[in-house]
Parts: sequence; structure tokens; C-alpha cells
Amino acid sequence: MIDWNVTYAAIWRQRKEYLRPVRHIDPIQLDDLLGIDGKKQLLVDNTERFLAGKPANNALLWGSRGTGKSSLIKALLNAYKIAGLRLIEVDKQDLVYLPEIVDDIRELPQRFIIYCDDLSFESGDSHYKSLKSVLEGSVELPPDNVLVYATSNRRHLLPELMKDNLDSHLVDREVHYSDTVEEKTSLSDRFGLSLGFYPQTPPAYLAIVDSLFPEVADAARASLHKAALDFAHQRASKSGRTAKQFYNAFVGTAFV
Repeated sequence: MIDWNVTYAAIWRQRKEYLRPVRHIDPIQLDDLLGIDGKKQLLVDNTERFLAGKPANNALLWGSRGTGKSSLIKALLNAYKIAGLRLIEVDKQDLVYLPEIVDDIRELPQRFIIYCDDLSFESGDSHYKSLKSVLEGSVELPPDNVLVYATSNRRHLLPELMKDNLDSHLVDREVHYSDTVEEKTSLSDRFGLSLGFYPQTPPAYLAIVDSLFPEVADAARASLHKAALDFAHQRASKSGRTAKQFYNAFVGTAFV
């Protein structure tokens, strides 16, 4: 049994069917995340309402890879764990266990975020049905001390196919979608807060690089920036993740 007074995060392990306490939490802080201030504030506000016992929304962070979606959720834990926030990470394939996990924590005084990273479903995948019941409840209301924060590369978590739209039609100039389309979009609609993350602009990417290399002299910034942009072009990605990878590869380099 986990003592949530001293444990701030846990990961569900399917094979043993138990929650493993996390002893070494990623130390990332909210101030470390640059270029996403608007989205950061919206998620912070939602989380603070949740901690205060006020109505708050489940959140879907979707968009380009490496843009800070997962890091933002982990940074929230570090910012608010002393205030009673706890995090449970559950993989997509383990969502079938979600109702049981929630049953074990619904009466506890702490406030829990169920964290699902890289969430999406393929055609025929039924794992999402367990998630639906936790998001909106069944005959029993969802607990007020649990929210789901998920990340995904997709805006809609279930694949949308052209053939799914064949039964959609217009009634009085209003689109009535087919039952298949309604089913596939309804899962994303259950997240009351939906935040889109997009690739960084070159200036925003370089601002992140600058924050990682504060010791580089101003006269050497042009050299640093050229190396960072070359590194990003090789990976076809300008993101916070790319900036961190550039740092790992070039930290200690004397830029001139």
C-alpha cells in the first residue's frame, strides 16, 4: 500500500498489477519551459482550481513532438506536490485497469492527476472505453479528487477515416455527423481543456538554447545560434526537446 503522504508519483506496472512508487522524479520546473507561456498558464490555472476543490477540467495536450507537453505535466507535479498534488502514470494499454486504480484513491485527501502520455488509439482498439468511464463517470459520478491529463500527437484520439463521413448529412444547413464520427470525436470532447502545441519559431527555439547556455559570451552567440540551427535542421525539428539534445551534444564547447 502506497503512503501518499510521502509518495508524490507512481507508475502502474501491468505484469505485477501494482503501482510502483517513483523515488526519483524528473526535476523539471515550470520556469524551465519557454515559449509556451499561454498554454502553461491555462494548465496552471486549471490545476490550481482542482487543488482548491473547485470545478476543473480534464486536459488534453496535443500537437507536435518535443514541444513540452509531457514536461509541462511533470513540472506541475514539482510545483504543487507540497500542496497535495499527486501523479499516477498509466500507459495506454493499461487503461483497462483505470477504474480499479481510481477506486483505490477516490476517498483519499490528496488530489490525483492520472497521466497518460502519447495517447492515441487505432481502429478496433477498445482500451479507450475504460478512459471514457473515468472521464465522465458511469452510474457513479467520477471522483472529485481525480483528473486525467493526457498528451497526444493527435487532436482526435481515434483515427478519422474518409469512409466514416459517408453517412454524414445536412439538415437545415446543419451538419449531422455519422454515428462513427460522433463516437470518434466524443472521446476528445470529454477533455474540457484542449491545448494545441506547435513547432517553435526559430527565435523561440534560440531563446531556449540561450537559456541552456547562459555562460556563452554575447560575442559568441552568433556561433552558438548557427550551431543550434544546423543541429535542428538535421533533425527537421525546432523544439524544446531538440534544444535539450543540442545542449547534451555541445555543453562545454567553446563557441567563438
